[in-house]
Amino acid sequence: MCRLPPCSGGETAEDGRNALYGRKSLPAQRMVEMMGGIIASVPGATAQGLVWGVMALGVYVTYKLLDIADLTVDSSLCTGGAVSAVLILSGMHPLLSLLFAVLAGMLAGLVTGILHTRLRIPAILAGILTQLGLYSVNLRIMGKSSVALLRQPVVISLGNIPMALFIGAVSAGAVVACLYWFFGTELGCAIRATGNNRRMVRAQGVDTDRMKIIGLVLSNGLVGLAGGLLAQYQGSANVNMGRGAIVIGLASVIIGEVVFGARFNFAYQLGAIVAGSVIYQIVIAFVLQLGLSTEDLKLFSAVTVAAALSVPVLKQRFVRTKAVSAPAEGGNRDAEA
Repeated sequence: MCRLPPCSGGETAEDGRNALYGRKSLPAQRMVEMMGGIIASVPGATAQGLVWGVMALGVYVTYKLLDIADLTVDSSLCTGGAVSAVLILSGMHPLLSLLFAVLAGMLAGLVTGILHTRLRIPAILAGILTQLGLYSVNLRIMGKSSVALLRQPVVISLGNIPMALFIGAVSAGAVVACLYWFFGTELGCAIRATGNNRRMVRAQGVDTDRMKIIGLVLSNGLVGLAGGLLAQYQGSANVNMGRGAIVIGLASVIIGEVVFGARFNFAYQLGAIVAGSVIYQIVIAFVLQLGLSTEDLKLFSAVTVAAALSVPVLKQRFVRTKAVSAPAEGGNRDAEA
């Protein structure tokens, strides 16, 4: 008869059996299963990150280029998704429905721009007002709180991750290329200059209010496109699908800048935003596999954005402190000599 080896120290009888038969202990098995789950979730998170990256590019236009905190995003994302889903259910080709999703997002941005520039409502409040109004509009578009796309033709789907990766990469790449071209034109340069120095641009005879409206329309058009892609990807459109979208967009922008920096040309910076979105979604998948509750995702997103925003400030303080301490150390050496 085969006998189990004696247990020593803190070992248990189960540990002795595992050692005898070459089996892994329970914690090791859980670790292997967890790592397997994390690796398996990376492709899906990457595909979703590419879709959200289109939305992050829209946030980048207003937040970085125009220097406007536009909260319309939280509802215009849902508007794009709702329009695309309803049109697909009515028989329209899913690719063509994305065009109408872009137009719906542009219309939302136009409303925010008019409230801000013509009625002189502060930008952040104008975005909030449009966001609140769009909640009812989105319910009217869908006719209910959610619309499912079961057995409907879609451009991108969660059920086919390899194709979703391809479509997401093509969509994000096309948007980056279009934005790179547009902001190299005279109109695009005027929009970028408006965000940098409004008084200087106004002195050159440029209508800054018009530039703001165009920027907001462009930004929310991209967000509407992302909403349409997201609705097709997850197979449904929900009235709350855009809640917290501005936080995800900001996290993508900041992570992209912190990780990849603002060096090289403008196309590199735009690509870094998409890469930041992918990194963010992979991190979300990672912490979910570690056991984080979905109820805590919003808190985790807020902490992530706050941490990412504080990195440049902390880096500047560190460099400043190092620069101040360097002459002091040199003076002490001279005194000792």
